[in-house]
Amino acid sequence: MTATRERLSPLTGPKLVVGTIVLSLATFMNVLDTSIANVSIPAIAGDLGVSSTQGTWVITSFAVANAISVPLTGWLTQRFGQVRLFVGSILLFTLASLLCGMASSIEMLIAFRILQGAVAGPMIPLSQTLLLSSYPVAKAGLALAMWSITTLVAPVCGPLLGGWITDNLSWPWIFYINVPIGLLAAAITWGIYHKRETPTRRLPIDTIGLALLVIWVGSMQIMLDLGKELDWFASSQIVMLAIIAVIGFIAFVIWELTDEHPVVDLRLFAGRNFWVGTLLISLGYGAFFGSIVLLPLWLQQWMGYTATWAGLVTAPVGIFAIIVSPIVGANIARLDARKIVTFSFMVFALVMWMRSQFSTDSTPQAVLLPIFIQGLALATFFIPLVTITLSGLPPEKLPAASGLSNFARITAGAIGTSVSTTLWESRATLHHAELSEHLHGGNEVFNTAMNSLSEKGLSQMQSLSLLDRLVNQQAFTMSADDIFLASAILFILMIPLVWLARQVKRPEGGDDGAAASGAH
Repeated sequence: MTATRERLSPLTGPKLVVGTIVLSLATFMNVLDTSIANVSIPAIAGDLGVSSTQGTWVITSFAVANAISVPLTGWLTQRFGQVRLFVGSILLFTLASLLCGMASSIEMLIAFRILQGAVAGPMIPLSQTLLLSSYPVAKAGLALAMWSITTLVAPVCGPLLGGWITDNLSWPWIFYINVPIGLLAAAITWGIYHKRETPTRRLPIDTIGLALLVIWVGSMQIMLDLGKELDWFASSQIVMLAIIAVIGFIAFVIWELTDEHPVVDLRLFAGRNFWVGTLLISLGYGAFFGSIVLLPLWLQQWMGYTATWAGLVTAPVGIFAIIVSPIVGANIARLDARKIVTFSFMVFALVMWMRSQFSTDSTPQAVLLPIFIQGLALATFFIPLVTITLSGLPPEKLPAASGLSNFARITAGAIGTSVSTTLWESRATLHHAELSEHLHGGNEVFNTAMNSLSEKGLSQMQSLSLLDRLVNQQAFTMSADDIFLASAILFILMIPLVWLARQVKRPEGGDDGAAASGAH
């Protein structure tokens, strides 16, 4: 891809401005869909007649399909050309968005979200590539900084926009808004870039490796999502899915290490910085993404927040990130990336610990503060970790390495969602049982509460139902606190792993574009 960028003349004038805007717009639309549904899950689940935990499939199905399709970007680009593939991805993404909004059952919605995630895979890496080809090589850093800000603004807008749309219109409109944006972006992109198409050639594709990838990742995700409903390994279906996932993964690893044209180049893990960076960005992103899915669910189900208010209090996560990220990017070449990542993990641990102190009396300000601080952790998370992950690799390996690390990160985000929601339910059940032990006629507090409710005109059944609701609220809050505390401990334990990586040494003034290209 680098060669392609050097052969093409940079865009100038209005074409450069419009091209930058439209590529950023397409990226914005894509990234927005990873977070816009988070605060709408309760509304979607209620409308389609399923539980909120089943509703999280709307998030995880998109993430897994997207993760599987990302490693195929390099092969698809050479087969169809960058511009055709990018425009085609936008149009298919737009169609899938329309179908998601029209879905009348959770099964239909999940199927269309899988399609949406699959066709979205090439959009982000190709938007970077086309943007870099639009600017002189000397201004590659500026182009990527502008692109990165777009990917940070989208998660901020996602909860806000999703909450407002859900409360004031209806949840299908979180998908319908993509239609005009997608059509506009596709039309303008084609008009500006169709004469800048890259050469194409027929290449063999590792169909067996791709099939094994779909089998093991799909089986693992279905197992994680169904496990909490089917009592995990007490269910023969879960056991079978686990066996398929394990066997599929082992077969996938063996095949990819021996195939001449692997769909995923696992030999990259032989590099110390690559496996350390990929492991850390996956674990960190999984814990982070699980928390940003869990938080709106807790706020809406047990704290009485509307979707709009849940979006408002979770949106500021991007404020610090937008301010600090350009500073980190501009200075990454002369700083030790390991120190920046260590700082990021310490801030993440602080944020998660602050959340572990939440109670049923927590104010919106108390919820807002750690979210605001978390933006600082995000700003110092992606850029240095991607720098570590891709350091020391030859240019021809960068696209494959970027695709593989993104695959691991996105898959980890889906796993983090499933694990956090599963643990939330199971720990809440445990806390509910412990709290309920005190609700009996021999407990003075219980009797006083029952008498007080009876004096207000409530029947015994109504009083017991209200008390059970209060116990549930307390149990799910305590459970969320448990998960946030575990996440804080995880970030602390990850700090020593950072120092297993070698220090990144790059010449001053070098082009950091390759390293930055995997950031998101």
